[in-house]
Amino acid sequence: MTSSYFQAEDKYTKVVTAAGDAHIKKPIKGALEELDPEAFWQIHRATIVNLRAIGEDRVATGATSRSFCCSDRNESWSVSRTFAHRFKTM
Repeated sequence: MTSSYFQAEDKYTKVVTAAGDAHIKKPIKGALEELDPEAFWQIHRATIVNLRAIGEDRVATGATSRSFCCSDRNESWSVSRTFAHRFKTM
């Protein structure tokens, strides 16, 4: 089962899949170092997403923020300004 996204939670990282959630005892930075940078992008200081799990783009006309739906779950993610440049071509 492929992870949809990773979310920082204190000293742990929540690993989220379509089937459910699990926690690993590793900070989000440590998880990012072990993931394929072509498949997983950090979109916020506390969130890493699987690019294949990105669904609908929810950028509003004239808005400065951007968010995406998770294609595997009924959730959405906001992209911080720090990481927004990665999505300019999408």
